[in-house]
Amino acid sequence: VKDYLEKEKCPGTVIFYGCPGEEGGSGKAFMARDGIFDELDCAITWHPWDLNFTSYETSLANYQVAYRFKGISSHAASSPHLGRSALDAVELMNVGVQFLREHVIDSARIHYAITNTGGFSPNVVQPQAEVLYLIRAPKNQQVQEIFERVNKIAQGAALMTETVMEYDFIKSCSNMIPNYRLCQLLQEKMEEIAPPTYTDEELSYAKAIQASFESPSNPYEEKLPHYSKKDADFLKSQFGKPIFDFVTPLAQQIGPMGGSTDVGDVSWVCPTAQIMTTTKAALTPAHSWQQTAQGKCSIAHKGMLYAGKVMAAAAIELIESPSIVEEAKQEHRDTLGGAVYHCAIPKDVRPRSIAPSK
Repeated sequence: VKDYLEKEKCPGTVIFYGCPGEEGGSGKAFMARDGIFDELDCAITWHPWDLNFTSYETSLANYQVAYRFKGISSHAASSPHLGRSALDAVELMNVGVQFLREHVIDSARIHYAITNTGGFSPNVVQPQAEVLYLIRAPKNQQVQEIFERVNKIAQGAALMTETVMEYDFIKSCSNMIPNYRLCQLLQEKMEEIAPPTYTDEELSYAKAIQASFESPSNPYEEKLPHYSKKDADFLKSQFGKPIFDFVTPLAQQIGPMGGSTDVGDVSWVCPTAQIMTTTKAALTPAHSWQQTAQGKCSIAHKGMLYAGKVMAAAAIELIESPSIVEEAKQEHRDTLGGAVYHCAIPKDVRPRSIAPSK
């Protein structure tokens, strides 16, 4: 894009952001908190997937928080009355949250992983333990409300076990604010630029990958009602391929994607849109070893280069057609309805890798 602007003597600025830690660290949320995207008119991005499509979807906002309990160690047989079990506190907190699930909105999700049990010996009252929580809901404020209730449950677990609780706010993601005008533009470019084709060797490789995992039900079939009959019939005719080599028609908004993304924070700051491109065998489970194994294969490289071409073409059109930028901005203002971006990550929290406490 830079070379094009210089060659055509076209005024405009293109900024390429390196955005680390998208998956577990929410790097873009920290960047948005610190104003890195404030100067943008529009943002376009991509995500590797098993399908070529423009993502006109919302996402779930989330908080990730570590809860740590400290107790008193003692011999579990000779002096159990002297111990105060941090592991008991973690278990009681988890039980409390299980009961909370009945009393939150249906679209909320609360996940946890015990990251520190305090030790491997059952003969000792565990003096420390930790559990990592991920709280999700369609909107930021809904996550905040559930977070406050989870905190009270953690405090209650500490009271019941006479332990001390502290929590560590790791990161958050805002819900995605989709922008249909930008999605239309990206979809046009995806359809103008031919998607990659694949060799017999690549198709055989994809089939071998598919043979290594249990064939799941096709999640895309659930979204077919959001398409016209013509588009739905087209998609059904393509679903048997080992590599999805077609461009998915643009659907009306399908709803929350089910997961979360730090792109959501950028979308609160400026009009934002995202494409997905095929970088792996069809229906490869996300976050699996099969996905990791395909990360450097030629299928992934082709998908990455295709995404780059589509985004570059869209960026050039935005610079050459200011009216599209204004339409996207007006839609963004209308969607927000006066709401203002607020990042839930405290100012003193810095990005870091997630690891259990020692």
